[in-house]
Amino acid sequence: MTESTYTKLRVTRQDRVATVTIDNPPVNILDVTLMGEVRRFLASMHNDPDTRVIVFESADPEFFIAHVDMTLGEQPEALNELQRDVPENLNPFQAFAEALRAQPQVTIVKLAGLARGGGAEFVLAADMAFAAEERAGLAQCEALMGIIPGGGATQYLGQRMTRGRVLEAILGADLFDAKTAERYGWINRALPADELDGFVSRIAANIAALPDGIITAAKRAVPHAAPGDGFTRESEGWMALVFQPAVGQLMANQLKAGAQTRDGERDLESLLRGVIARSA
Repeated sequence: MTESTYTKLRVTRQDRVATVTIDNPPVNILDVTLMGEVRRFLASMHNDPDTRVIVFESADPEFFIAHVDMTLGEQPEALNELQRDVPENLNPFQAFAEALRAQPQVTIVKLAGLARGGGAEFVLAADMAFAAEERAGLAQCEALMGIIPGGGATQYLGQRMTRGRVLEAILGADLFDAKTAERYGWINRALPADELDGFVSRIAANIAALPDGIITAAKRAVPHAAPGDGFTRESEGWMALVFQPAVGQLMANQLKAGAQTRDGERDLESLLRGVIARSA
């Protein structure tokens, strides 16, 4: 796939840095098309010697990746498509995040807005993430949809935080501001919004200009912690919930209340909790 044929991504290159701008209006929902395009882009870059750093950003200043498309449960063909070429021990959302973790280039998320659910897992899967103070936010909001995270968050968060903080993120299901996310270890650092672009550009350029072999050696020497059977436990827990009729009805009601619209996504946690309260 050539860069001109992507429909949800814009790719630019300069001095061994590829910048991928995610553009999937209205709120950058992580749908089948976006997941497919990201995976195809990563595959196309895997053996590219002229690209050393990949920076992911959003065309929308409010939303990085909102979360996984809540209508996927109503699209069996889409779910079957996602499952193609996925390792047996992973579900498609885990495989999506693991593809990012396996990328030989250094991957950096520039987080200017909100990332929830699968979007927050994408941030976790990247090598580094830098966020704008006052504007960026992260949440694992799946519990408010009647499920648990299914794209690696239960494992990735545990590599960065204490167990208590992981459970706070998953069960508390609140939106974390950038400074708190930095303090908990979810991201590398929070920066004033007007400094984010310059900082990410500088660190990406500095890494891309390193002598040959440094990036490969460093990434090999600093491996990801192996999840072991954690992915299996996560996937089993997720699947035990996500296909229950009550969960489908809950998500349908949340969509009717405004989830996946710009207004609804700005304070999604309150919207989801409101629907739960009215359903009780």
